[in-house]
Amino acid sequence: MATELGSAAEKLSQLDINGDWVASAPNLQKNLPILSSDQIELAKMLLEMGQSHLFEHWPEPGVDDGEKKSFFDQVARLNASYPRGLASYIKNARKLLADSRAGKNPYDGFTPSVPSGEVLTFGDENFLKFEEAGIMEARNAAFVLVAGGLGERLGYNGIKLALPSETTTGTCFLQHYIESILALQDASCRLAQGQCQAQIPLVIMTSDDTHARTLELLESNAYFGMKPTQVKLLKQEKVACLDDNDARLAVDPRDKYRIQTKPHGHGDVHSLLYSSGLLNVWKDAGLKWVLFFQDTNGLLFKAIPASLGVSSIKQYHVNSLAVPRKAKEAIGGITRLTHADGRTMVINVEYNQLDPLLRATGYPEGDVNCETGYSPFPGNINQLILELGPYIEELTKTGGAIEEFVNPKYKDSSKTSFKSSTRLECMMQDYPKTLPPSARVGFTVMDTWLAYAPVKNNPEDAAKVPKGNPYHSATSGEMAIYRANNLILRKAGVKIDDPVIEVFNGQEVEVWPRIVWKPKWALTFAEVRSKVGGNCSITQRSTMVIKGRNIFLEDLTLDGTLIVNSVEDAEVKVGGSVQNKGWVLEKVDYKDTSISEEVRIRGFRIDKVEQSEMN
Repeated sequence: MATELGSAAEKLSQLDINGDWVASAPNLQKNLPILSSDQIELAKMLLEMGQSHLFEHWPEPGVDDGEKKSFFDQVARLNASYPRGLASYIKNARKLLADSRAGKNPYDGFTPSVPSGEVLTFGDENFLKFEEAGIMEARNAAFVLVAGGLGERLGYNGIKLALPSETTTGTCFLQHYIESILALQDASCRLAQGQCQAQIPLVIMTSDDTHARTLELLESNAYFGMKPTQVKLLKQEKVACLDDNDARLAVDPRDKYRIQTKPHGHGDVHSLLYSSGLLNVWKDAGLKWVLFFQDTNGLLFKAIPASLGVSSIKQYHVNSLAVPRKAKEAIGGITRLTHADGRTMVINVEYNQLDPLLRATGYPEGDVNCETGYSPFPGNINQLILELGPYIEELTKTGGAIEEFVNPKYKDSSKTSFKSSTRLECMMQDYPKTLPPSARVGFTVMDTWLAYAPVKNNPEDAAKVPKGNPYHSATSGEMAIYRANNLILRKAGVKIDDPVIEVFNGQEVEVWPRIVWKPKWALTFAEVRSKVGGNCSITQRSTMVIKGRNIFLEDLTLDGTLIVNSVEDAEVKVGGSVQNKGWVLEKVDYKDTSISEEVRIRGFRIDKVEQSEMN
């Protein structure tokens, strides 16, 4: 017993803090003999940061000792996963909570203006030039997919990456992304004329919710053709919740030996890449670009070659992909902010902050459309292209940390207590906030039909969207893929019937011919154009699936369903008249639970009546 007391006194002296603090945690004092020296260091840090309440309920040594140790295991994880540790998190939280309580405007002193960037018109010579440059650069790129979320908001219980991007082929988002990266890899190497062994790396940021299921999806599908060594999963940890304006850490209501945690936001991707050491591995391998993208935008890879070309030719350190944005549309605007003290930054400003910011700085009408019919501030779609060298330099300065914000829900106007615990959050697109003025930050605007059709709303929410605004549902996301493919083929000279308007799950959408091709058939408009010849025509009720690289459409008349599969080296010419009963869209009710979720959330399924298949 005496030795135990002696070791307790020794450990107490290790807790090198003044007597008041020691007195503030008498229950911790009693339990010092059961803790390791590392755990004591963490305890010391918690007490110094005013977190003695975490130990108030601790019983005598001998009771719940395992739970007490696992409490410190959790604290160690929270401390290790946050840039510069948990003490830094608490300090940042106090500052941000004080600003929030005072109603401080984060844009105080800043004047907005339209930044410079590249606005592209699909299919013109300029666009083709950037596309070719982008394909050339692709072998020097790494891709980072931010995929920490489940599909619950969509009415789908799986991971969003497993959701079919379209039902004609049933290709899930992850398969589509991987096949697109592999097609980029091949196309880039062909342009380099053989001096190329590129394997484009893919990093997927997962969370506790998605990690195991993402790995299972990859492994059960042989990584969709990628080498397993090309794909790296980085799991995002959660951050501690905060109970009050003093940033006291919240105890989990279900377990008094746990700190309550919540997700920190997709901005964590930067600190994970930094701490993983991957960025330096890529730099040593001669890579130059990192492309960040989200989990459910089936159109994105149609925009990536030209956007990467813009980054390369314009030498942008940061390139935000953007689409034309209507004034006051619920999508952030890319904005140049200039501070009274001379600081400048080009960042995404959320739509609900942009209008008041403009009104407060000499634009009495706020966020309005210009002569183009769109806002002069392009719409941010959260796809970023960063130049690797300057990115590493910046993260080395910040330790991987991204500017955070806090959004507490207060009980009343006194702003002294919260309705429920809050936490700090960060967003991937806020990376440029800390860049020096010398950083070259720009944007690339693409037509919305080509670049942006996210799937994030369930059928009920989508049906309530005001007329004329995007639904961003599984229904509209799938129809957008068909529309884009039809518009690309039209531009290449194919005669295609106009779409018809149909209503699925309460959403009015354009139904085009269901045309889908594998990325290896064509990634760029130049490739599409080279594979279409003569007089081709396709009726509105038709479906066409192209699976193979060297398939050429020549004088094809299609009225029905045509599927063309070819092996790698085969060269196939498809022409003449193809007519059959085809595949028919059949409406389904999303409330009908006898139907699978991925079908229900679209509001239709495909009845495969008749088809012509060429192998």
